[in-house]
Amino acid sequence: MITGAQVRMARAALRMSVRDVAAAAHVSPNTISRIEADHPANSSTLMALRNAFETAGVEFTNGDAPGVRLRARDDAKG
Repeated sequence: MITGAQVRMARAALRMSVRDVAAAAHVSPNTISRIEADHPANSSTLMALRNAFETAGVEFTNGDAPGVRLRARDDAKG
């Protein structure tokens, strides 16, 4: 599952507001704020967020150092 820190990082990397992320994931802005503050969340909510971020171009990294990175664009395909 993704963490509150990863949600904060993904949102910052994409330059999305809390409201933008909430709309993309079909959850309330308050839910995003609670998750970013490391409050518990339903796994279905975290999966909706993960899917929204991945659709927008974020890759989640896990292992010893959980984080995020922007997916490389393949501009050659246009």
